[in-house]
Amino acid sequence: VTKDMRSHSKAINFGLIYGMSAFGLTRSTDLTLAEAEDFVKAYFRKFPGVKKYLDGIRRQAAEIGYVETLLGRKRWLRDITSNNATVRSFAERNAINAPIQGSAADMIKVAMINIHNEFSKMDIKSRMVLQVHDELVFDVYKPELDLIKPIIEKHMQNALPLKVPVEVGMGTGTNWLEAH
Repeated sequence: VTKDMRSHSKAINFGLIYGMSAFGLTRSTDLTLAEAEDFVKAYFRKFPGVKKYLDGIRRQAAEIGYVETLLGRKRWLRDITSNNATVRSFAERNAINAPIQGSAADMIKVAMINIHNEFSKMDIKSRMVLQVHDELVFDVYKPELDLIKPIIEKHMQNALPLKVPVEVGMGTGTNWLEAH
């Protein structure tokens, strides 16, 4: 896989899920409009469940006026039935984005609570110190590293019951940059 192929794949995956058109895809890649249209068609042929989900979430949002995260937090979308196509499209993109990003936020918070609770039952010096998007940062007492890594991984992977596996990557270092 070349760097360009990876770049195109990333743009397509994230872009299409969040409502990017073929024209939008041309702006984030070096693809022509015809190539981008072919990519979009091929993507949805390969992953028909994604198209079904996207269409369903738009329809549901228009019918009830909101979308929900996995834990039931609601994102109200007052413009989802707007007659103004630009305004409605923005609300539709929010309808798609909110359950994904919001559920990820739910998951990280549940993991943080569970990790904190398990750490609290242990006589350890290591502490969770920071959340950055989908990452947690810990101040780890070196002799405890092998003890706490599996705890963190377990709670990150199992924060919520899902039908897909959650991959967890970990890094260590004397600072956040080194840990990446």
